[in-house]
Amino acid sequence: MSPPCHTSALLLVFMALAVARAEQSEERSCDVIGDESSESQMERALLKKLEPLSHMRFNVTVEKGKTENYIYHFRVCREVNSSSHDFAGLVQTDRESRKTTVIGRINETQVFNGSDWIMLIYKGGDSYGRHCSGEKRRAVIMISCKRGVTASSFSIISEEREKEQECFYLFEMDSSVACPAENSHLSVGSILLITFVSLIAVYITGGFLYQRLVVGAKGMEQIPHFAFWQDLGNLVADGCDLVCRSKPRNAPAAYRGVGDDQLGEESEERDDHLLPM
Repeated sequence: MSPPCHTSALLLVFMALAVARAEQSEERSCDVIGDESSESQMERALLKKLEPLSHMRFNVTVEKGKTENYIYHFRVCREVNSSSHDFAGLVQTDRESRKTTVIGRINETQVFNGSDWIMLIYKGGDSYGRHCSGEKRRAVIMISCKRGVTASSFSIISEEREKEQECFYLFEMDSSVACPAENSHLSVGSILLITFVSLIAVYITGGFLYQRLVVGAKGMEQIPHFAFWQDLGNLVADGCDLVCRSKPRNAPAAYRGVGDDQLGEESEERDDHLLPM
């Protein structure tokens, strides 16, 4: 093989290895049961809503005497062990024997919701042995609304395996992703007030910039329509003076202690003695 061909072959091998590693490193996500064309917009929206929890891992330990001592590992729409490529979204591990059992797989997912909860169901788990007619296991995770908490309180509620069919493991957890969107509580009056204040702010700022930069005004003249507001202020002041004043503006001052009645009539001849004879 010539050197150019040898180099091309090595490049192709390296590219194939890189693509394989990229596919292995990319984590798989939930696949709703059925064809892609049959997935509803609601299911897609709910899976999108659960995305903030996908990077988290949840574990819970259950001890029931000496016969049942398990650890449950759970991830939201991701594989618990991505290197195994078994689509396991919820796995049970026996603490004594270290045996693992897949409770549910993310490639057989169902999801629906209510006003303040989301229910995530993983089907296609490992088959039961002596229980439930040997059907495949199924995990039901109830995610309840709790504002201010990304995720907490993951626990197992029960395992229903005494039936002939439709057995399941029931888990629950709290998360804010299950909460409905909060509606605005602003009243009509508040909205109008905010709008009015915003318009006033735009008017003052824009007018100030116009007067300063375009007209070249200085000082108080930079206030938009300064003469109008000055006249309006004077009119308001006059109105207040007219309405609120308790006595006439030009009333003569009254002086106590000295009245006309206290002044006697002066004699017409009071200055006669000053005239020359």
